[in-house]
Amino acid sequence: MAQWTSAVGAAQLARLLNSQQERPAGPGTRRPPAYRALADGIRLLVLEGRVPVAARLPAERELALSLSVSRTTVAAAYEALRAEGFLESRRGAGSWTAVPAGNPLPARGLEPLPPEALGSVIDLGCAALPAPEPWLTRAVQGALEELPPYAHTHGDYPAGLPALRSMIAERYTARGIPTMPEQIMVTTGAMGAIDAICHLFAGRGERIAVESPSYANILQLMREAGARLVPVAMAEGLAGWDMDRWRQVLRDAAPRLAYVVADFHNPTGALADEGRRRGLVEAARSAGTVLVVDETMSELHLEDGLDMPRPVCGFDPAGSTVITVGSASKAFWAGMRIGWVRAAPDVIRSLVAARAYADLGTPVLEQLAVNWLLSTGGWEQAVDIRRGQARENRDALVAAVRRELPGWEFSVPRGGLTLWVRTGGLSGSRLAEMGERVGVRVPSGPRFGVDGAFEGYVRLPFTVGGAVAEEAAVRLAAAARLVESGASTGNEAPRTFVA
Repeated sequence: MAQWTSAVGAAQLARLLNSQQERPAGPGTRRPPAYRALADGIRLLVLEGRVPVAARLPAERELALSLSVSRTTVAAAYEALRAEGFLESRRGAGSWTAVPAGNPLPARGLEPLPPEALGSVIDLGCAALPAPEPWLTRAVQGALEELPPYAHTHGDYPAGLPALRSMIAERYTARGIPTMPEQIMVTTGAMGAIDAICHLFAGRGERIAVESPSYANILQLMREAGARLVPVAMAEGLAGWDMDRWRQVLRDAAPRLAYVVADFHNPTGALADEGRRRGLVEAARSAGTVLVVDETMSELHLEDGLDMPRPVCGFDPAGSTVITVGSASKAFWAGMRIGWVRAAPDVIRSLVAARAYADLGTPVLEQLAVNWLLSTGGWEQAVDIRRGQARENRDALVAAVRRELPGWEFSVPRGGLTLWVRTGGLSGSRLAEMGERVGVRVPSGPRFGVDGAFEGYVRLPFTVGGAVAEEAAVRLAAAARLVESGASTGNEAPRTFVA
C-alpha cells in the first residue's frame, strides 16, 4: 500500500508488545540486541494481525518514551523492519506497517476439493455441513407442490418472492425488530447480498473497514470490486471487538462501508455483546459509515442456555446506519443458495433497481423451499439437527487437536462453525501446503487477513467428527512435523477452498 489507513498510538503499541510472552532462552543462547527484539515484536504483531497492515506507527521519540528505551533503539528497529519489508516510510507522512512483497496474500485457488479426492483427503477448508435430512427433501417436495402458479409467470422476482419476503420480515419482527416486507430483498446467498451492497455503496477505490481477521471469501469479493480494505484488529481469544480501535479507524479513515460478523465471528467464533453492538452502531453513525452486519452464523448457538444478544439492527431504530445480511447456507445447507438483505426501504429499492444489470433474481424453486421450511416449522427442526451435528463435531475436533497438537492454542467458541488456532510459531501457509501432502486440507491464516497477516494461524471448521476428526488431527500433527523439519514445500502457493 502507498499510504497508511489507520494508526497505532505509542501507548497502545507498548501494551501490545508487553503482552507478548517471551520464550525462555535455551542453554547458551544469547539474547538478541534490544533493537532486534523490538523489531521482532512488531513484526510478530503484524503477522498475527494484532497490528493491522498499513497502520501508521508512532514517531520514534513517542515510542521510545512509552517503552522506556532510547530513541536510537527504536530508530534501529524501524530501520530493520524497513529493510525486511515490514515497514514503509515517507517524509512528512511517517511510517506504516507492511508485508514484504515476497509474501503475497494467498487469495487465489479457492476452488472446492475435487470429487475424486474426497476419499483420500480430509477437507477442513469448507465450513459447511451436509444437508439436515429429511428436511431438505421435504422442503423441495413442498416447493414443487407450490410451484404451478409461479410457472405461469415470467419467473423473475428481483426483490424476491413476496411470500418469502413477508416470512423473513415476520421473523425479524418476532425477534423484536419491527420489519416490513419492503425492507427485505432475497438474494442468491449472502455472497450475492454483499456483492450487491458493495457495488451500490462502495465504488472502486472506496474504503471498507473490515475485522482483522475476517471471512476470506468476502475479503476477496471486496478486493475484486476494487475496494480499499482497512483492517481493524480483533482482540485476543473470544474477546472480539476493540471499540477504541473501531472508533479510531472509523473517525480517521472515514470508510464508506464497514463489514462485521457479530454472531459467532468467522473465523474466530467471537460473539459480540450488546454493549459492543451498540458501540459499533454509534461509531458508524458518527462517522457516516454504513455498517454491514453478516448474520449467517446467528442461529448456530451450541450451548444450552446461551442468551443471544439483540441483533445489531436493533440498535439502529431509524434504519439509517445498519444493513443486515442473512442466509440459509450455514444454518441449513450450503447448497441452498438463498440469502437476504434487511435495510431501509429506499436502500432495498436501490438494490433491486441495480439488480437488473446483475442476476435479475434468485431461483424460484429454492425460494419456495425456504419459505416452506419457515412457514411449517421445518426450519427450526432442521436447524436443531444442524446444531447437534456442529456441537458433536466441535467437541470431537477440540479433543483430538488438544491430544495430537498440545502446543497449539485456541479458545472454544459457544457457536458458529470454526476454530481459530495459533499454531505454536509454525507457518500457517506451510502447514496448508504440507497438509496436502499428508491428506488433510486446511486454510492458512493469511487468507483471513489483509495483505498477508496471520501467518501463525489456521482455521479449523467443525465439519468432521468422530474417527474422522481424530484422523484429521493425526494428519495435521504429521504436517506440523514436516514443517518443523524444514521439508521443502516448493514454490506453489497453497490451494485451499474457504467457505
